[in-house]
Amino acid sequence: MKEVGTNPIDRLAAARIAPRCTAKAKSTGLRCEAPAVRERRVCRCHGARGGAPKGAGNGAFRHGLYSGEAIEARREVRALFIAAREMLAHL
Repeated sequence: MKEVGTNPIDRLAAARIAPRCTAKAKSTGLRCEAPAVRERRVCRCHGARGGAPKGAGNGAFRHGLYSGEAIEARREVRALFIAAREMLAHL
């Protein structure tokens, strides 16, 4: 394998030997083949660094509908409904 940094003129040497993106096109079935982001399987165009930070680091909250507490409360209510349905089914 060629060592990166042996030729100072060749700035793309690291990109050429980098692992390739594993994303496939739906229409052709061919792989993307762009250099994958370090420690990821896909390139930056296919979501390697996607998403916002969790919690207050994201900022700009409008409501609490999708907060962790609200989601947990909905899960608990859903579990109660399921338990009630099962209890009524046995009557």
